[in-house]
Amino acid sequence: MAGKTIVTCAVTGNLTRREQHPGLPVTPEEIAAAALGAARAGAAVVHLHARDPETGRGSMKFEYYKEIVERIRSENRELILNLTTGEGGRFVPGLEDPLVPDPRSTLCAPELRVSHVERLKPEICTLDFNTMWSGEAAVINSPRNLEIMAQRIYSAGVTPEIELFDSGDLHMMKDFLERGILKAPLMVQMVLGTRFGAVASPQTMSYLVSQLPAGAIWAAFGIGRMEFPMVAQAWLLGGHVRVGMEDNLYIARGELVRDNAQLVERAVSIVESLGGAIASPQEAREILMLSGSPSGNIAKAAGD
Repeated sequence: MAGKTIVTCAVTGNLTRREQHPGLPVTPEEIAAAALGAARAGAAVVHLHARDPETGRGSMKFEYYKEIVERIRSENRELILNLTTGEGGRFVPGLEDPLVPDPRSTLCAPELRVSHVERLKPEICTLDFNTMWSGEAAVINSPRNLEIMAQRIYSAGVTPEIELFDSGDLHMMKDFLERGILKAPLMVQMVLGTRFGAVASPQTMSYLVSQLPAGAIWAAFGIGRMEFPMVAQAWLLGGHVRVGMEDNLYIARGELVRDNAQLVERAVSIVESLGGAIASPQEAREILMLSGSPSGNIAKAAGD
């Protein structure tokens, strides 16, 4: 198992739209099916957002998350589930009065952002450390809110995957670790290539990796056309990888990807062509030092 690479698939996210790709998973059934397809292609972890089936927009409704998890677990009880807590962090200033939020704002209390994680108890959930501009929205993750979310995630027995969008996020993560808010060893995901975040380049990734705390388990991914180059770069630096339709909709220049499974297949091919080997879900659990039974987690959720 030494040196095996974990492939994560982020199957839908909350920003990509059906207008960009007609096969984008939107309904709970579609999202679960995409996750299962990614698993068959070699993903050990699936990163999951829920969407409103009517509007296609990101949703925080527990019933959608519960259906997605139950559908996946009814067919695959080994796949590692990673639920987002990124919903509820966007503020769009009003045009007439910037203190009044635009209707597109989703900013809410930190307790609400992790409530589905506390009830469903997946193996992993994301914890975004970025405060930055995304389109017309300010993504806000204040230190106070992150501390509340981290405490509740750990109390639920879930491992947080710290999402870093730039070097400042990394420095705040290290401060949280020093103060005991985060627990070692850290699980870290580097997001490269967002418009106003860290550039997707070998130099950027190398720098971020050099600044990680000792023992951190890390992965990285690139947005859009940088998805596959960053797969190779992450492997070369000793990290794990992520692909998925949340981050990229193309398999080649001008050619829409068939589905999430095709992106996973390409990532597996890149890693193996470089001499690497792909971790199974059980091997990934050992690498990530995850505890608990996925079967037990869904049994508790089903009883809610």
